[in-house]
Amino acid sequence: MNILCVFGEHAYGDPARGEGYEFVNFLPALQRMGHHVSFFESFSRETYADFAGLNRALLKKVEETAPDVVFCVLMQYEVWIETMRLIRKSGPLLVNWSTDDSWKYQMFSRLIGKEWDLSVSTYPDAVGWYQRDGIGNVHLSQWAANVETLTPPLPAAACRYPVSFVGAAYGNRPAMVDALHHKGIDVACFGHGWPAGPVEAKQISEIVRSSRISLNFSGGSQKGLGDTGGRQIKARVFEVPGYGGCLLTEQAPDLERYFHIGEEILTFEGRDELVGAVKLLLADSDRRDAIARRGFERVSREHTYDRRFDELLGTLSRQIAQRPRTSIDWSEFEAAARRHRFGPALKILRTLIVTCASLLWGRQRGPRAARRMMFELSWRLFGAHTYTAAGWPGRMFYRES
Repeated sequence: MNILCVFGEHAYGDPARGEGYEFVNFLPALQRMGHHVSFFESFSRETYADFAGLNRALLKKVEETAPDVVFCVLMQYEVWIETMRLIRKSGPLLVNWSTDDSWKYQMFSRLIGKEWDLSVSTYPDAVGWYQRDGIGNVHLSQWAANVETLTPPLPAAACRYPVSFVGAAYGNRPAMVDALHHKGIDVACFGHGWPAGPVEAKQISEIVRSSRISLNFSGGSQKGLGDTGGRQIKARVFEVPGYGGCLLTEQAPDLERYFHIGEEILTFEGRDELVGAVKLLLADSDRRDAIARRGFERVSREHTYDRRFDELLGTLSRQIAQRPRTSIDWSEFEAAARRHRFGPALKILRTLIVTCASLLWGRQRGPRAARRMMFELSWRLFGAHTYTAAGWPGRMFYRES
């Protein structure tokens, strides 16, 4: 297949946060499978003056590459509904890998899911939500491991770190790590918000493989210690065993569908179980090594992106053959671009909102807080209109989006 991937080269479009997950994992898997793959940068806000420029460039890329499939990982409203419709009318199938449906479904997938030929969700409960809301084009898949990073485990005796965690410091994570520190257990933490800071994607595998225990937290929302809402399976659940690590993860729905709990990975619920499980594993190297080995074997056999995408793209083959090809209607796009103009009234409104937000959260955080307030107001009041060219958040807060 000819596939155009639409997402970011860097995490959240910020080079300081390292290479983006999809860029590092999705692109190589599709190329390795023999597909012709091209890439469009949609996360960075440095290349274009506004979202009109981004959407215009995306449509030109579609014209240039003539893909069978446009494979998106959309963050929010960077690709307009009008653009999605023009892409589909011109022939390619439009697929979106919907991250974080556990908490983003109401504000995102529910509102624009019908615009995609296929919505890929990694959250089992979301399938019922899509069907309830009349969105029948949902495919349940899951995160996985990159074949290129599969590495057999080291024995516990050869590991550098007793316990490690790679990920941002938010929600219950700092409190959970502190609970281990209070019991005299050293935890090496890497990522935004931790003293050691973020690491490059290629360093993560080295850290995991050099750890007796690798932690994972399943919360999809930034809530407090003990919260069980919004739990979901994270990519790290598959990456850690694939890197050769011994995974101890917070419980999440449907984990048992992918692993034998207690044999291939271990789970915990709450602070006390976490501390107890870490102590037992650190004291029993043979058990730790057996879990790491069996987890690695399971991931290598069943949970790689090559297998995930083979299944996913197989569902699209017949549709690709049946879809007629036409030219992109540029007059329709330019009409949408005119609706995106940032006029005097919106400029005044932005100034007022940013000023108020800056008084509350400071000059640095104020503009992003203002954007968040406008977005929350917009999707609740105006629904799918938020994701059109005329949506206020995208017109008013391009740089902050």
